[in-house]
Formats: sequence, C-alpha cells, structure tokens
Amino acid sequence: MKLISVQTATEQILACQFPTQSELLSLENAYGKILAEDLHADRDFPPFDRVSMDGIAIRYEDFKNGNTAFAIQEIQAAGDPQKTLTIPKGCLEVMTGAVLPLNTDTVIRYEDLEIINGFAEIKAEVTAAQNIHFKGMDKKAGERLIQAGKKINASHIAVAATLGKQSLKVIKAPKVALISSGDELVTIDKEPLPHQIRMSNMYAIAALLRKQGIPSTHIHIADNKVQTAEAIKKALSEYDILILSGGISMGKKDYIPEALEKNKVTKLFHKIAQKPGKPMWFGKTDKNLVFALPGNPVSTFLCTVRYVLPWFNQYFGQPAFTSQTAILTEDIRFRPQLTYFLQVKISYNESKVFATPVQHNGSGDFLSLSDADGFIELPESDEVLFPKGGSFPIHLF
Repeated sequence: MKLISVQTATEQILACQFPTQSELLSLENAYGKILAEDLHADRDFPPFDRVSMDGIAIRYEDFKNGNTAFAIQEIQAAGDPQKTLTIPKGCLEVMTGAVLPLNTDTVIRYEDLEIINGFAEIKAEVTAAQNIHFKGMDKKAGERLIQAGKKINASHIAVAATLGKQSLKVIKAPKVALISSGDELVTIDKEPLPHQIRMSNMYAIAALLRKQGIPSTHIHIADNKVQTAEAIKKALSEYDILILSGGISMGKKDYIPEALEKNKVTKLFHKIAQKPGKPMWFGKTDKNLVFALPGNPVSTFLCTVRYVLPWFNQYFGQPAFTSQTAILTEDIRFRPQLTYFLQVKISYNESKVFATPVQHNGSGDFLSLSDADGFIELPESDEVLFPKGGSFPIHLF
C-alpha cells in the first residue's frame, strides 16, 4: 500500500469541513468559545461626558480671564445625577467616573490645587477641556465593538457585560466520541493484571480537545469483530466526529478498518509516510468524520496534535496552524524517507525559539511526553542528517 505524504493527508483532512451551528451560552460559560455574532454598542461610550481625574470642574473661560481661586459649590460624585454649576467663578469637586457638571468644561486634579476655607486655588497650568473623557469618544451607538469569529476572552466578557448581554451566540462544538479498543486495556480505577495496562490515550485526547472547549464522550470496544461493527454503527448515529485509538494496524484483532468499511465510512487514506503515527486512518460519511489513530500513546498524541486539532481550529474559523518554527540544538540523524516528528523541549533566547530533542524509547514510551513541549517536524528527505541550527515547523502542546 502506497503511503501518502503528510502534506496530502493534511490537505484531505482540512478539505472535509462541516457547516457550523451556533448556540446560546450564558455569559459565565462563554469564555474560550468562538463568538458567532457581532457585538454593537447599545449607546455612546462613554455614555456621558465623564470626569477622568479626582479634582474640581470649572468654566475654562473664568480661568482664562484671570481667576485662579474658585469657590466650591458642592460635590459631584460618581453615580450621582448630573449637577449644575450656578456660582459665578465657582467650581464643583468631582470624582473620577462622575458626570461632568453642567456649566463646566475643564477638570483640574487635586494634585494641582490648594484648598483653603472653601476655595480651590489653582497652582498649575490649565488647558481647556483637560481631564474629560467626552461622550462617544470611544464608540458611537450602533458601532461594532467585537467582530464574530473572535475567541472569547476576559475583555470580551467585560464588553458583553457592559452591553447587558446575559448570553452570547457562539459556534457550537460538534458531538465527539472517543473510542478506544483492546482487551489489554482496563479503566484507571482497576488494578491491571500483569498482561494489562490502564487506559490513557482517551484522557490525553479529551484534555487536548477540552483546551479548545470541545466536550467528548468515551466509548470502549472489546476485541470482537461483531461488537466492533455494532459499536461503530451506534456511534456514527449519535456523534458527528469519531476519534478512535488502536485497532487499525495489521494485527489479527485489528477490526476497526473492516468495521468502518462495513458501516459505509468512505476511506480517504490509510497510512501516512511519517514516524510516529504511520498507520493513521481517515474517512467520512455524509454526516461524520472519522479519525482512526494508531494505538501507541505517542502516535495517538502526535496525530491528535498534528491532524485532529488543526481540523477543529479551521472548523471554528481559526487558522489551522501557527507559522511557528524552532531551531534544532543538536544534530539529528534519521535514515528512513519519512517525515519525522521528534519530541522536543522548547527554550527561548531573545526572539528565537530553540528545540532540544527529548530522549525516548519509541512510540510506546508515553512517559517521555511529560518531558516534552511539542513535536518538531523534520520533512521527508533523502538527507540523513538534520543539522544543528536548522529551523523547522514546531507543533506545541
């Protein structure tokens, strides 16, 4: 069977896009989601001429005409209805955030005053209209504040709150099933027998998806041909995206490819010219996408980072990949003509990113992942040596 290239696999995966749906989430639950509506100002911002310094508010004309001592009429506090200056050559004490009193047009901060016996004496230069945040200066009513497609952060939540938005329309995540297979796997609450291991791949994939705000459901399939086909049929009817781990290589009990074919999942490719993760399988139906990943933990992790997450990035309207690269700190020798995804530790020096290889014992050595920050992608090449100082794409996790 001819292996397809990493580039071709990527293109085929990203070409399979679903139409997005939206849902309303409460403001408290919208953080990290992708906004599916434009947010517009419901009034001018600020909504009134706003005092931006604690001090006094005066008529600049009075100061311009030589007056420097202003009788204090009263206080205009933040949250008070707007007051009016009525004393000739007078002022109001004003607090930051307060409405600018009527008949005033300039604010002098306390640091530039001396207050004695009910009079405020100005001790600094004054500019007309200073220390005032004028109505509509930031945005006018009806102007767009945040564009749809933004990943919602804390500042967006604050803007939505000031608009009185109790809920936001966001892009709804597809329904995702994570399917593990293999009789050697036991749940993490069980004590494994000498020939068994605890499940870990599904927890890793679920955590990577959760970081993107995508919930998932775990399903386990025993090594049984009939049960495998039935479980996949049920999952296809209930979920949009299936992400499987294990059961896709050449073993006698690797029933996944046959079960997918039986359930009319169109295979787009099986096996990529890469290490680790070569056996990866990808296909679709009219309503589903299926990522069938190799069962070795590092392979599963790499294929999720390199192929699954970019698909979700694009689904949510974000760039599929960053353009980040890193510089190798050591010579790397790799003989097979495959794309090599090498586990690396990242360090920074000024504006440069450096990648130091992490020692490991193959794609089954999942413990090494805890020492790594990502995978550096070394392209398929006739060359055996990737020299120290070379710059290559980096996929961080």
